[in-house]
Amino acid sequence: MSSNPRPPRSEAPPASRPGAAAPAPAQPQGGHLVRPGTGSESSPIPRPTPPPTSPARQSAIVENLTGAESLVRALEEVGAEVVFGMPGGAILPAYDPLMDSTKVRHVLVRHEQGAGHAAEGYAAATGKVGVCMATSGPGATNLVTPLADAAMDSVPIVAITGQVGSTAIGTDAFQEADIRGITMPITKHNYLVTDPADIPRAVAEAFHIASTGRPGPVLVDITKDALQGQTTFTWPPKFELPGYRPVTKPHNKQIREAARLIKEARRPVLYIGGGVIRAKATDALREFVELTQIPLVTTLMARGAVPDDHPLHLGMPGMHGSVAAVTGLQKADLLIALGTRFDDRVTGKLATFAPLAKVIHADIDPAEISKNRTADVPMVGDCGEVIAELQRVMSAPDALGDYEAWRREVKGWQETYPVGYTPPESGDMAPQYVIERIGEITGPEATYVAGVGQHQMWAAQFVKYSRPNSWLNSGGLGTMGYAVPAAMGAQAAEPDRVVWAIDGDGCFQMTNQELATCVINNIPIKVAIINNSSLGMVRQWQTLFYNERYSNTDLHTAFGGSRIPDFVKLAEAYGCAGLRCERAEDVDDTIRQALAINDRPVVVDFVVCRDAMVWPMVPAGVSNDEIMYARGVSPVWDREE
Repeated sequence: MSSNPRPPRSEAPPASRPGAAAPAPAQPQGGHLVRPGTGSESSPIPRPTPPPTSPARQSAIVENLTGAESLVRALEEVGAEVVFGMPGGAILPAYDPLMDSTKVRHVLVRHEQGAGHAAEGYAAATGKVGVCMATSGPGATNLVTPLADAAMDSVPIVAITGQVGSTAIGTDAFQEADIRGITMPITKHNYLVTDPADIPRAVAEAFHIASTGRPGPVLVDITKDALQGQTTFTWPPKFELPGYRPVTKPHNKQIREAARLIKEARRPVLYIGGGVIRAKATDALREFVELTQIPLVTTLMARGAVPDDHPLHLGMPGMHGSVAAVTGLQKADLLIALGTRFDDRVTGKLATFAPLAKVIHADIDPAEISKNRTADVPMVGDCGEVIAELQRVMSAPDALGDYEAWRREVKGWQETYPVGYTPPESGDMAPQYVIERIGEITGPEATYVAGVGQHQMWAAQFVKYSRPNSWLNSGGLGTMGYAVPAAMGAQAAEPDRVVWAIDGDGCFQMTNQELATCVINNIPIKVAIINNSSLGMVRQWQTLFYNERYSNTDLHTAFGGSRIPDFVKLAEAYGCAGLRCERAEDVDDTIRQALAINDRPVVVDFVVCRDAMVWPMVPAGVSNDEIMYARGVSPVWDREE
């Protein structure tokens, strides 16, 4: 077996470096749950039942197994519950024993990209490792997009792919692709397994690496002869991860220095990223906010980390963030950045971002510290550990500064420039209204999964989030087609929750074939198509920056007398319930009708105004000081301040 680290991630395990000394073997960590299942595609996925003990602690030695049988046993031992995949020649040996498993449920998807996004949705909704499976060549390369997506958004998934026989590698054999080489830059770690004896160790390491440190995707590529060969299954295997020692506890000196800056600050802002949710640190964060009374912002990936209705919550920062959040960062004298990476959609023109602020930056990935913005106090560590240490130090008497005037100032911005919208003059339905009503009627216990574009931003703005993992989206990569399969994965993971896929008419047409998967597997997601008959965000940019020259953005799905396709008929063809709503006065009844249908997926075609835009907006490449509250309207600030 050979393996290779992902070069950009300094925490990736350099297991194949020549001369690397192997440390004492570490034992796999098994916090995942095993649940009973039938292995039948047509039966529903039940809620997992926790076993009395962690499966990874059970010892087993089984002789005379095939590599494929060993793979399935390893998946059972690490606690894999659901595998989203599609068979093919090279991976086919694994599908025979998988059929007999009573612990691992396989869901047959209609496209491998759907398998990858479903694994992401499962992982993002639960915090556990999602699993997808594909065959060699095109099957494996169809996983590239979800692997890149998971890498950008720190989602723990394991992709298992079949590979041509080991003797055929490098010969351009039928359906051969160097998936390990292709995915090296977009996985946290990956493996090529040619010996069946190495399969249990590769699987155990893959789950460990995917779920520890900064979560991310791991690929395990297994040759067909390794799957067919005879072996002895031994569990638990010994780990060999030289160099992989994620730092979780921050240095005390940095904690003390951070506490000093917080006390001295007069205009601090907590800049909260998705890493806080991945670290399961939201409870600790909420306690810290109550203690310090420091205003905060939650990025697109951190929606729900602190309830939207918290009085100190300024909203979402960034290109389409609230005026209060964007301006709060710009005028702050201290940023306490937790689990965030200072990406360009938040910073705008980097040289002008938060020009008055010192920066405390905490992240589990040392590669992110000072990558885009130099940190005055860098802290490498798990966000939960960092917040707990800050909480301990800041709980001392007189440890906090006076932020009262600052709180009044930011509250004034929120009241003066709330996030809102103006109903279209055309009389067409406002997409913001539709999404707002979906959130209000369905409630905070639902899971909301968005595609990419205008509907994504409106869902981030107008659904009120109060719990972590209730908002799933493709943040870093911006993958059209994410919503439907990711919602499928989230619903499979938590069958008792309502799961809405809020999608665009463009995004929906990329992966809607997974509706068939949902119908056959009794995964009753609800899909709200925000149908403006356009590639909406592209059209918005064409309106603002290209003189309203709408080149190749009309999708012909709603306006001009055409419905290509007719989404209601398409939904019905797949076996879903299909609904259409074209009037604002019908929105509530349509949503309630969708919520009442739970025996199959529901697709609702909400035909909305095509000229609606996402506001506020910071145009790409300019300073956040130039935020526009609406078209041609900017807040009036003292720019010299």
